[in-house]
Amino acid sequence: MKGIVLAGGSGSRLYPMTAAVTKQLLPIYDKPMIYYPVATLMLAGIRDILLISTPRDIERYVELFGDGSRWGLNISYAEQPRPNGIAEAFRIGRSFLAGGPSSLILGDNLFFGSGLPQRLSDAAALQHGAHIFACRVDDPERYGVIEFDAEQKPVSIIEKPRHAHSNWAVTGLYFYDGRASDIAADLRPSARGELEITDLNARYLKEGNLTVERLGRGFAWLDTGTPETLMAATQFVCALETRQGIKIACLEEIALAQGFIDADEFARQAAAAPVSAYGRYLKNLLGDLELDARPMPLRVVNGRQ
Repeated sequence: MKGIVLAGGSGSRLYPMTAAVTKQLLPIYDKPMIYYPVATLMLAGIRDILLISTPRDIERYVELFGDGSRWGLNISYAEQPRPNGIAEAFRIGRSFLAGGPSSLILGDNLFFGSGLPQRLSDAAALQHGAHIFACRVDDPERYGVIEFDAEQKPVSIIEKPRHAHSNWAVTGLYFYDGRASDIAADLRPSARGELEITDLNARYLKEGNLTVERLGRGFAWLDTGTPETLMAATQFVCALETRQGIKIACLEEIALAQGFIDADEFARQAAAAPVSAYGRYLKNLLGDLELDARPMPLRVVNGRQ
């Protein structure tokens, strides 16, 4: 499966922070926002990634990620000249996907939770239909909203309803079979003038080929597109990292754990990391690896080895 990160748009809700820098390069605590969706795809086992952004900003991502090889990734780039809707990503990425299954994640979405890697890898094994995640929210009118029947099966998806009949919002993470680009090519712009991802999902739902997985207690989904949600995400990451001594979305750590890079490559990157909290974290991980790799001393019991 291949992945797409959609990091376009003007970031107008975050103006003037986005007057000179694209939204997805703003920091969430100690890392660029874009690290978090890339980390999510990596946790799903995805290594081939297309990053879509505006003509103004694409080179900034190239400077940040390069070809992705230092994390064992293959990162390509494409431009979205205008914000014509999320589903346009499948038109832009059609040749990249080459008719294969894919995952799309929005560049301002953050996911965290115990057991999340297993859920992601299970979703990435999809071969037929579509699989999306839903999360309960207090302001469903901002999102695509899923309505369920008495048997908890999805029956409708409505984009930004005035009067929502459900509090379950579609998150910015989607998994599709190889038909997503073909379906997106047939979509017509909505009244907002955009190719809506809700319309693509509704097509799979109408066919009976859409599954919805609800993220309940123990999971966090943050859409960081406003000053308030950006601050909330920063506070969330800061609290977890400083309290537990971990890093969320540490790409080097994930790459090593997923087998995308080996211990020698991780050691090179940790050694080259500049002096910072992030660099110290990598060096501490390297120290733990070296300690784990040391041969255990023979125990001496009653004078015998």
